[in-house]
Amino acid sequence: MAKPRVRNSIRRLRFDAGEMTQRELASRVECTRQTIVMLEQERYVPSLALAFRIARVFSKSIEDVFRYEDEDEDEAPTDTD
Repeated sequence: MAKPRVRNSIRRLRFDAGEMTQRELASRVECTRQTIVMLEQERYVPSLALAFRIARVFSKSIEDVFRYEDEDEDEAPTDTD
């Protein structure tokens, strides 16, 4: 079974927000800059609370910032009954 992934648009949103720095975003959402780096590299999945805070900074819904992708969805067997 493949590992599901949470993708995000944080880097693009920072750029669209006047090239907000990782440090500024981290300060606004109360986390470390390293956490923002890991999120942008999609090597870390945020807590629900952090996801809400990030979305709120950009005036977006969570779904506008984060996307859940299950790599098995394309390979799932279809029901042919």
